Amino acid sequence: MGTPDFAVETLRLLVERGYNVVAVVTMPDKPAGRGHKIQFSPVKQYALSVGLPILQPERLKDEVFLEELRSYRADLQIVVAFRMLPQVVWDMPPMGTFNLHASLLPQYRGAAPINRAIMNGDKETGITTFFLTHEIDTGKVIQRRSIPIADTDNVGVIHDKLMIMGAEMVCETVDNIIADKVVAIPQEQLMTDEPLRPAPKIHKDTCHLDWTNDVETLYNQVRGLSPYPAAWCEFVAPDGTATGVKVFEAVRHICKHDKQAGSIVTDGSKSIEIACADGYLSLTSLQLAGKKRLSVEELLRGFRLTNEYIAR
Repeated sequence: MGTPDFAVETLRLLVERGYNVVAVVTMPDKPAGRGHKIQFSPVKQYALSVGLPILQPERLKDEVFLEELRSYRADLQIVVAFRMLPQVVWDMPPMGTFNLHASLLPQYRGAAPINRAIMNGDKETGITTFFLTHEIDTGKVIQRRSIPIADTDNVGVIHDKLMIMGAEMVCETVDNIIADKVVAIPQEQLMTDEPLRPAPKIHKDTCHLDWTNDVETLYNQVRGLSPYPAAWCEFVAPDGTATGVKVFEAVRHICKHDKQAGSIVTDGSKSIEIACADGYLSLTSLQLAGKKRLSVEELLRGFRLTNEYIAR
C-alpha cells in the first residue's frame, strides 16, 4: 500500500526478488496540472508495468473495497507512504500489517519526518519498520537503521538514501516475519530523555522564510524544504510590487551587521544576500513565480534587482 516514488522502490524490490505480491493499493487517480489531465500515481504506474492487480479505494472502510481486499487472502500487508488505515484493514492479514517510516521512531511521528529532521538541524535520521496499531506511527518497532545528515544535505538527498535503504529493510522485515524471528519492541522502551519531536504535514506557511530568524534556522529551513515544496519569500520593490520567490539552495554567512532584517544586498549580476538576525543568507538557486528554477546569476540576467528591494 503506497502512492509516491518513495513507495515504488520498495514495490520494485519485492517484485524483482520474487516475493508473491498479490495486489497493490494506492490512492485514486486525480487530475493534475493546468489541463487537469488524469495522472496515475507512481505506484500505479509501476504496478501497471508489471501487471499487478490495483485497488484504488475512495474510502478505506467501503465494503466493496474490503471484500475485494479479503479476496486476495494476503498473509501480510506492507504500507509505505500511504494514508492512515482503519483497524478493519490493518488487522486483516494473519501475519499483520507493517509500515516503513522515514524516521527513527518514536521521533518524528507524522507526515513529514524527513523535512522536519533537516529543518530542525538534526545530524542523524533513519528508517523504521513497525506493526500498525490504532494511533498513527506508534506501533511496536521491528527494525531501525540510521544514517547521518550532512550539513549540506537537503530533503531530496536524504529522501533518496532512505528510499533505497528502506526498500532493503522491508525485504529483511518480510523475511524475518516469515521466519518468525521478529521480536517487536514497544516504542516506549526506545524513548530517551530527549523530547519527542512531531512531524506534522508541511503547509505554505511552514515554507515562508521569516528574515527575523537567525541564519542557521533559515539555512536549515531551505534545506529541509528543497527541492519540494521549497522555501519561499517575496521580493518587494520600492513601489510595493511583490514578486514571489522559491529558494532551493543557499549559503550562510554569520556576521554582525546593521541592516534591517530582510534587506537585500546584491551586485545586480552574481549575488543576492538577505540580511537576517545574525548574518546573511546568500541565495544560490531560486525560482521566480511562474518561471523555471535558475542559478542566481541566470536569474539576475533577466530580473533587475537592486538594494532598494526588501525580502519579506
